[in-house]
Amino acid sequence: MPTVNANTCGGTARGRLVEYTNPTFSGENMERRELLKIAASLGAVGIAGKFVTGCSTTPNTAAPNTAAPTTAAPTTASSGAATVAVPPPAGYGPLGAADANGLRLPVGFTSRVVATTGEPVGTTGYVWHPSPDGGACFATPDGGWVYVSNSESGPAEGGGVSMVRFSADGSIVEARRILGETSRNCAGGATPWNTWLSCEEIPQGKVFECYPLETRTAQVRPALGVFNHEAVAVDAANKALYLTEDAPTGGLYRFRPANYPDLSSGTLEVLTEEAGQLGWATVPDPSGVAGDTRSQVATMKPFKGGEGIIVQDGGVYFTTKGDNRVWKYLPATNELTVVYDVATSETPILTGVDNITATTNGELFVAEDGGDMQLVQLFGTTVAPVVQVEGVAFSEVTGPAFTADGTRLYFSSQRSPGTTYEVAGPWHHS
Repeated sequence: MPTVNANTCGGTARGRLVEYTNPTFSGENMERRELLKIAASLGAVGIAGKFVTGCSTTPNTAAPNTAAPTTAAPTTASSGAATVAVPPPAGYGPLGAADANGLRLPVGFTSRVVATTGEPVGTTGYVWHPSPDGGACFATPDGGWVYVSNSESGPAEGGGVSMVRFSADGSIVEARRILGETSRNCAGGATPWNTWLSCEEIPQGKVFECYPLETRTAQVRPALGVFNHEAVAVDAANKALYLTEDAPTGGLYRFRPANYPDLSSGTLEVLTEEAGQLGWATVPDPSGVAGDTRSQVATMKPFKGGEGIIVQDGGVYFTTKGDNRVWKYLPATNELTVVYDVATSETPILTGVDNITATTNGELFVAEDGGDMQLVQLFGTTVAPVVQVEGVAFSEVTGPAFTADGTRLYFSSQRSPGTTYEVAGPWHHS
C-alpha cells in the first residue's frame, strides 16, 4: 500500500470535500436554460475603462443598448422598511451582433484574426498549425509579448507548439514552431520562469517544457508523469505543480520538484479520499510501466475528465467536462469545493467546460468545448458570456490567455478551420 503523504504544501494532512450547491435545477423547468442565456446577456451593464486596441482591429459596432458603459455607483432598492444597497453588476454587458470576424462581443471591445490553420501568419511566412488548443502569453523585454498555442494533432499533421511574437504596438513580427514531433498537445500551463509546459493528451502522454522567449530546444519532463495529460499549473508560493488527467476517472496530481524550479526530478502525488478525508499519496511509478498512474493508488479520488487548471489567489481552480463542474482546491487548508455545477446552478449557461484562465482581480473565464462556443465569466454570483464565436460548426473554444497588462485576450476556435483571435477592450483587472 502506498503511504499517504502528510505534506500538504502548507496545510494539514487531512482535508474535506465540500459540495457547493445552488438551488436545484428542476427537471420540469429545463427550458429556462435558454431564457437564462438571454437574461445573462441583457442583465449586466458593461464597465468602461482605459484599454489599448489591436492593430487592424474590427470594432463591434452593433450596440444592443445605446447607453455608454458606466461604472455607476451602487443603487439602492427598498425592501420593506429597510433600504438595501445594490452593487453594480460584475459583467461586461450584452453581446452585440457578430462582427466581421464572426465574434459576438460586448460594447467597447474589438477583435482581429491573428492566425488561421494552413495560412501564413501575417507576413512571417510561417504556416499556422492545425487544431490550435491550449495557450499562454509571455511578456518580452521590448514591451511586446508572445502568444504560444498547442496543436492537438498528430506528428504527421504538425502536432506540437507554435508561437507568435508581437511588438509593443501589437504588430506581428515573428511566428515559428517551438516544439514538434509530439502528439495531441492539448492544454498545458505557463511557468513563472517564462517557459510553457505542453501536455500530450494520449495514454502515454508526457509534458514538454518549451522556451518561447529563447531558441533552446524543448525538453521532455517525464518526472511529471506519463498519462493522458490535459493541463498543468504552477503554485509558486508552495513550489508545486498541479496537473489534470483527461480520463473518465482521471486524477488530480501534484508534482513537487526536488530542486524547484528544475522539473527534471521530483515527487509525483495524486489526490486521495478516504471516508470523506482528502490526502496526497505518492504515485509509485510515474512512468506508467507498472500500470496507469490513476490505478496505482487505491484511494485515488477520481474526477470525470479533468480539463483546464490555473492557480489564482492561493486557490487551484480546475474543470471537469464529464459533469460540467468548476472546482477549487485550497492547498492551505486541503479543502476542495465545487464553485460551478451546471446541474445546480441558477444560471446554467456554461456547458462543455474546458480551458480556464483568469483576470488579475479574480474573474474566471471558462472556454466551452461545443456548447454555445462561448467564453463564460464566473465571478461571485455572475455567470455570463463575454465572447461568442458564431457560424463555426463542430469546434471548441481553446487557449484563452491575457497579456501581462490585461488589455488583450487571445483564444482560438479549434476547427472549421482553426482560427486564433485577439480581443482588446476594457477587461477588468486590479
